Amino acid sequence: MEQYGLIGGQLSHSFSKPIHEALGGYAYALMPMPEDAVRRLFAERPFAALNVTIPYKQTVIPLCDEIDSRAAQIGAVNTVVNRDGRLFGYNTDFDGFLYMVRRLGVDPAHKRVMILGSGGTCKTVKAVMQYCGAGEVTVVSRRKSAGTVTYEEAAALSDTQILVNASPCGMYPENDGLPIDPACFRQLGAVFDVVYNPLRTRLMEEAAQRGIPHMGGLRMLVAQAKYASELFTGKRISDTRIEEIYRALVLEKANLVLCGMPSAGKTTLGKAAAAKMGRRFVDLDDEIVKETGMDIPSIFEQKGEAWFRQREAAAAARLSKENGLVLACGGGTVLREENVRRLKQNGTLCLIDRPLPLLAGGNGRPLAQNAKQVAALYEARMPVYRACADFVVAFDGEDEASAEQTVKEIEERFYETACD
Repeated sequence: MEQYGLIGGQLSHSFSKPIHEALGGYAYALMPMPEDAVRRLFAERPFAALNVTIPYKQTVIPLCDEIDSRAAQIGAVNTVVNRDGRLFGYNTDFDGFLYMVRRLGVDPAHKRVMILGSGGTCKTVKAVMQYCGAGEVTVVSRRKSAGTVTYEEAAALSDTQILVNASPCGMYPENDGLPIDPACFRQLGAVFDVVYNPLRTRLMEEAAQRGIPHMGGLRMLVAQAKYASELFTGKRISDTRIEEIYRALVLEKANLVLCGMPSAGKTTLGKAAAAKMGRRFVDLDDEIVKETGMDIPSIFEQKGEAWFRQREAAAAARLSKENGLVLACGGGTVLREENVRRLKQNGTLCLIDRPLPLLAGGNGRPLAQNAKQVAALYEARMPVYRACADFVVAFDGEDEASAEQTVKEIEERFYETACD
């Protein structure tokens, strides 16, 4: 049995292991288990300290010998420390969410707050908001109950000022989930989402498009782990480590996505960037060829462009859920808004801007078979590419040295942009 670790139901999506090992320098295990195994584990107590996640934050309360007053008030335990055979339960999610609120610079005092989801995380969020002096706090649940409203009723509360998603909606692997549309709330001044995988949920993207200050759950995860690690070891850890580990995680997990015109050099530069950054390279068109057993010209000829775009969207949706890739898109991939939204959930988009005279036609490109077609595509697509790109890198050279310089710039700009 590991001395430190995380217990829960499904943990394949968890980032806790690298966070704790960076914070405390100890080995940290992910231990998914059923409830009967949790009860046996707490009876035998062969561990130094544990974190607890869904669905056991309430289950472990009666299994501990002592519960911290804040954890008792919230009704959820996410950290358990074994001291001389006695188990002490704490809730560091409170401190993690409070850090998140303060990091965004939001003052909840006297504000109208809406919390989506009525589970254990909701209780933590509500406790933080009350601690910060929030005004009216509305809890939203899928089923009507005492003290909650339905999502249909919530959408009518247009004067909501702070919105918090404390539900699993939008969490990996159901990345397309949107618990509620922020456009419903005309006075909305801040949006928080406790989900951290994907890095940028659909709720976060909707808030960004409306210019609403927002923050996802990764900072909360790192912050609560920092406070848990202090309880594990009894050693103080500087708050600066939260931002250091957060940034390192984003740079490790975020995908570098290359878009641009056909023959702009996305594959060549992408392979070189992946090798330099120690990442896996994926060409979206190659994935479609593998899945269908047909080359791209044959797909267009036999199935048509609409069929190809459907397969392209499905491949983009699947790959967007992965982490740490360098992904080269086809020339038309980012013309669909849903593809861009999905790719940006875990990715940063780089436009490879190659001058029109250097773009080649033909070579199996169904929509760019000659110079006239290339020019027409360039005029139509470049404004769309520029609008969706997080940053742009010019590639106007034709030798190996210029390609190396472009790859260096791509890497530097990616590291600058990914954590913004």
